[in-house]
Amino acid sequence: MNVRILAWRILRKQHATPLRLAEAVAERAQLSGRDRRLLLSLVGIELRRRGTLNTLVRHFSRGKADTAVGAHVALGLIQAFLLDRIPDHAVVAESVRAARITLGERHGRTVEIVLRAALGSRMRGNTGDVRRDLPLRDLAFANSVFHDPKEHPLLWAEEALSMPVPIMKRWLKRYGEERAFGLARGALEEPDLSVRVVQGERKAVCAELATIEIAARDGAHDRIFLVPRSRSARLLASVPFTEGRITIQGETALRAAELVQARADERILDLCAAPGGKTAVLAAAGARVVARDVDEKRLARVTNTLARLKLATNVELSPGRGAEGLAPDAFDAVLVDAPCSNTGVLGKRPGARWRFSSDSQVALGALQAALLADAARCVRPGGRLVYSTCSIEPEENQRRVKAFLGARADFALEAELDHLPDTRGPSGPLDGGYAARLRRA
Repeated sequence: MNVRILAWRILRKQHATPLRLAEAVAERAQLSGRDRRLLLSLVGIELRRRGTLNTLVRHFSRGKADTAVGAHVALGLIQAFLLDRIPDHAVVAESVRAARITLGERHGRTVEIVLRAALGSRMRGNTGDVRRDLPLRDLAFANSVFHDPKEHPLLWAEEALSMPVPIMKRWLKRYGEERAFGLARGALEEPDLSVRVVQGERKAVCAELATIEIAARDGAHDRIFLVPRSRSARLLASVPFTEGRITIQGETALRAAELVQARADERILDLCAAPGGKTAVLAAAGARVVARDVDEKRLARVTNTLARLKLATNVELSPGRGAEGLAPDAFDAVLVDAPCSNTGVLGKRPGARWRFSSDSQVALGALQAALLADAARCVRPGGRLVYSTCSIEPEENQRRVKAFLGARADFALEAELDHLPDTRGPSGPLDGGYAARLRRA
């Protein structure tokens, strides 16, 4: 099976979650490990660098490539400029072959002309001119391909950093150019894996992983360590993982679950439980957890997570929408890990940036408000309500909580966490996100 054609078909579908689709396609096609990795790399990099790829396609085709041809060119550009292991002659030959098979001889010739033009403009090393340099790569173009950020900061950010204007406009206003561009540049990188130690000591687990050539470094949280993503397959096959002594979990997600302050024998509702990472933290504290999620397929992932971590006995799975059918005042604490824009984790979820819009924010806001109201109904007097997101947008976080408190005088803010993503900090890739603990009077 031609991997480049599979990738092209996935991109042409404009699927909401192309990486999940790529995983499913790889499984159905029974791709080898090497071909599967190439397929996921092509689709993942296209999501992460879509703005840049679209700019290069327009520039080197002089605006003459339609979307079908442009998708073939973009896949070729990924291999030539953003991957290191494929020779230029193979990039051109395989891209042209895929275009000829799917679109015909004439379009194959167009793909060849555009790719050769781009390769002819490629220069090794950076020039210091941000209109020519390819961010995070030691490459540049012979002439300017991006707008000047001094004159058009929004356009430059979308073209060079692949951060869409609707997000960038907010970040520039809120943080200023230096930090906003830094956040966008950080989202170009796929972060290291964040791993939580469930059983044992971090130092001992990391030493054990070192014996199978997995190098780990400490995270800021004393239960978190970081592993290069290139070692993910080896980590998932390791004894500590299969025995349930470690699990994949971001530091911000862990801190949000800890904010619940779960205690033994408490009855706790996890209102948006899938895939189960936070549920596991609550269950490990000895609480009796009701794990609720609207998506039964995603809820099945909670079962698998809890079984591997040996925590299934004190968790009840509850498929359903919001708190529908649950008794009022029935829980000591409720955790709402709300659906959000994911702007704090765009490094891990690159496709979320292209789904962001004013309309999507309105829809998310309504859903978040409804979930908070549902959750509050289930909290007993004196109990806790924790609201969390992996967004860094104030209207999804502080403003959402403020609006809730304005409507519910019987709740008060007790604690709050707010993190910006930091992929290059000394402790590694801290996910962006927010969490607040509210106490019912």
